[in-house]
Amino acid sequence: MIEARTLGRRQFIEASAAILSTPILLATAGCGAAPAPVGTKEGGPSSFDGNFVVGFDQDFPPYGYVGDDGRYTGFDLELAQAVCEKEGWTYTPSPISWDAKDGLLNSGQITCIWNGFTIEGREGDYAFTSPYMENRQVVVVRSDSGISGFAGLAGKNVVVQADSAAYDLLSTDGTQAELGASFSQLQTIGEYNTAFMMLESGSVDAVAVDYPVAVYNIGDKTATFAILDEALSSEHFGVGFADTDLGRELAKKVEGDLQALDSEGRVRELCEKYADQGVSYDLWVLPKAR
Repeated sequence: MIEARTLGRRQFIEASAAILSTPILLATAGCGAAPAPVGTKEGGPSSFDGNFVVGFDQDFPPYGYVGDDGRYTGFDLELAQAVCEKEGWTYTPSPISWDAKDGLLNSGQITCIWNGFTIEGREGDYAFTSPYMENRQVVVVRSDSGISGFAGLAGKNVVVQADSAAYDLLSTDGTQAELGASFSQLQTIGEYNTAFMMLESGSVDAVAVDYPVAVYNIGDKTATFAILDEALSSEHFGVGFADTDLGRELAKKVEGDLQALDSEGRVRELCEKYADQGVSYDLWVLPKAR
């Protein structure tokens, strides 16, 4: 089994879950009064005035979460903020309920979805940037469970986040549908903090989740949890915009900014900052700007 690395920021999650258990849609950090993009009747924003509203799951570390200082932070959010600084846009992080993301994007209440957002299986639904980060979906079990591989999950209760990449893999039409069908139950939940609490308490047998999110949530409980060696999948993250002309234009612009940030060394710097949470520059796949 893979040994998760020890983290120093685990303790804030339990507190933040109590304080911020219900995602809100209000901007809270360094945001001007400029309105969000305006939606069209057909869906999707029809204009962009420079207020870059980033839709994200506030319980999805290390990509987006509530930091020790009470502010929204994370690898993807810091990338988004760096893009806004480069463009002169207003950076507006907006925590959302993950299963409401499409409605918020298509109504123009958020500009994009930027939160460890898997491209595979969603290509026709959004205007994506090119992939910028490779990721893998893994399964976490209790160390004393006796489960050492996928075969041991037969007849077990497994939990995933609703509308997540892990859920898509394990559900009826997914590439791991046969494995999912072997479970006693495939449960869905709103966020992974609660999923790991359920796993620790024994109310579920396993959690299917992104590797960096697993590392973060395991924290210093490496004697309690274990990550199975075999991964469910390898996939890629992108920034998702509404599938409109404007969305495609913004995706292209943001992609160029990410390439420039990589050439300037900012991407490597952020990867190193979040390295103890499972983020690695070795997994960055977007080419540098020429």
